[in-house]
Amino acid sequence: MKALKEILSWIVPIAIGLIVAFGLKAYVLSPVRVDGPSMEPNLTNNERVWMFKQEKIKHLSVIVFDAHGEDPEAKPGTDYVKRVIGLPGDTVAFKNNTLYVNGKKVNQSFISKSQATSGTGSSNWTLASLAKQYGWGKHVTKVPKNEYFVLGDHRSVSNDSRYWGFVYKSKVAGVVKVPAWTGTKTQRHNINTLGY
Repeated sequence: MKALKEILSWIVPIAIGLIVAFGLKAYVLSPVRVDGPSMEPNLTNNERVWMFKQEKIKHLSVIVFDAHGEDPEAKPGTDYVKRVIGLPGDTVAFKNNTLYVNGKKVNQSFISKSQATSGTGSSNWTLASLAKQYGWGKHVTKVPKNEYFVLGDHRSVSNDSRYWGFVYKSKVAGVVKVPAWTGTKTQRHNINTLGY
């Protein structure tokens, strides 16, 4: 009996710890590895960050989503990390090297002028013109209900909503946050606190 109590005294805490860890990963947060340069300079290839599953998605939030079925070239099990530019009901346009949401200029101080303009399109665009040019929608003027328009921070290399359309809310796994021990103060601010 004494041996059983001794065994249980270390098995029970381990079991509780495992249950808490699995519960946190399933419902609260989990680690994510960034793959590729599309979120530079704020997130770099192979950087490890946290994804919070219950965090509210706002303008400029950085999200993780299942890209299979969104991007026609994404294979099953492929996740993308991108920045939310347009929420449901928003209009999004790029005019004279400036990004607008609902007719208001978006402050893109989180990236350089070059990153904000090169690759974003050499000409002006709207959701309707992108949808027509790349064939991902008809009569599109606003971000549809339960969907998001996303861009990478490094626009010239990012494969994002400009090319394949919107991200369904149901495909979003969570919002990215950079832990205090990685990146610079500026990088952490540009990922963790820009949402509005």
